[in-house]
Amino acid sequence: MTRFAEAARRLAGLAGATFGWRPDDFWRATPAELAALVDACAPEAATPPDTATIAAMQEAFPDG
Repeated sequence: MTRFAEAARRLAGLAGATFGWRPDDFWRATPAELAALVDACAPEAATPPDTATIAAMQEAFPDG
């Protein structure tokens, strides 16, 4: 499982590389502001898989 600090570090790096944000910009932004920028970059992103699709994928590709 990804810890919050690891996920935040990755998101802050991506926000910097993609949007030119400095760390302070990232930490002052709301999740909605970050989501709006991400949506603007990928407006036609696929919807997340539902529970049944995830279960089928786990069955087809077990982690061992």
